[in-house]
Amino acid sequence: MDGSSDIEISALTGIDAIQAVDWDALAAPETGRPADPFTTHRFLLALETSGSVGPGTGWSPRHLVARREGALIAALPLYVKGHSQGEYVFDHSWAHAYERAGGHYYPKLQSAIPFTPATGRRFLTREGDEGIGQAILTEGAIRLAVQNDVATLHVTFCTETEAQAGEKLGLLHRIGQQFHWQNDGYGNFDDFLAQLSSRKRKAIRKERRQAQAFGGEIECLTGDQIQRDHWDAFWRFYQDTGARKWGSPYLSRAFFDEVQNHMRDDVLLVMCRRDGRYVAGALNFIGRDVLFGRYWGALEHHPCLHFEVCYYQAIDWAIRHGLARVEAGAQGEHKLARGYMPVATHSLHWIGDPGFRNAVEQFLTQERDAVDEDIEILTSYGPFRRGGEEVD
Repeated sequence: MDGSSDIEISALTGIDAIQAVDWDALAAPETGRPADPFTTHRFLLALETSGSVGPGTGWSPRHLVARREGALIAALPLYVKGHSQGEYVFDHSWAHAYERAGGHYYPKLQSAIPFTPATGRRFLTREGDEGIGQAILTEGAIRLAVQNDVATLHVTFCTETEAQAGEKLGLLHRIGQQFHWQNDGYGNFDDFLAQLSSRKRKAIRKERRQAQAFGGEIECLTGDQIQRDHWDAFWRFYQDTGARKWGSPYLSRAFFDEVQNHMRDDVLLVMCRRDGRYVAGALNFIGRDVLFGRYWGALEHHPCLHFEVCYYQAIDWAIRHGLARVEAGAQGEHKLARGYMPVATHSLHWIGDPGFRNAVEQFLTQERDAVDEDIEILTSYGPFRRGGEEVD
């Protein structure tokens, strides 16, 4: 590979093996708030320090770093996985098919942010080294897989640019779908509502009235406004949601302490308090231009409170703070009626077995056509006004 002979690549068994300033020079080179809080050293360290990933979790760090003459030029968050949980790009059918054919699908290599279905850069490269950086990291990850008899490598929720470059490097490109809200320069929430059809606009106003009649108040907290008692309450919400969705929560209680200590400026907590106690809440992470909705939970059921806290409060906060987008996590066609439109997500895959690779490649071609059609149909059913419709 041209220009790569003087590059050394190595695998780290923990993010603490590298200085935050060095990693973040690649992951978050922006001045001020990072574009993506999830690839920062502090977020990955919070996962590892809290025991949310590491021994006993099925997520073993093997982060790749590439250096030229001792200077870090590229890095890849990477894990050895013993299962397919906490990824949100589902490959369970691939695993079952390969194992029925006599192969061993696990362990696998996974470049991802654990438990975080948010699009962002995975190939973290120094400016000017984007091409060689992605190529050398891909080569290094595949070499690591081959040397350890690992059958597959997956890079999930990467950017479209990375996906296109990965295809040229011989990786398989998979397309998925999420729902994102886009800020069209709105001055306030009513400006957003004015762009919706009359029926959808009235439905959202009704939902907001119902939610806000839950008998308490809604607080939006960030930075030093967040106190440890907020995390005590949110942990109870998160445990309830985790138990219902996954059987047990992915994140440990200590993770939220790490966030309080090192990341509270990256967080927006939307908390609902009634009769002096917190009864529901949502956790969001703040990017440079994006608000990332992550977790919701409640100890009491109140009509439409979930929609208000997770979707409408996020939209309102994003408008007031000039953010371009709200990403509300994986799945959920119910988001469409609330202004969140379908968008494509991207992942890359390497499969060592030629026969299995061919089968997956055929599957991905069919799946891509179905996803493209689904996005087109869902977009046509979006809640926005058609030309000529009056605003009431």
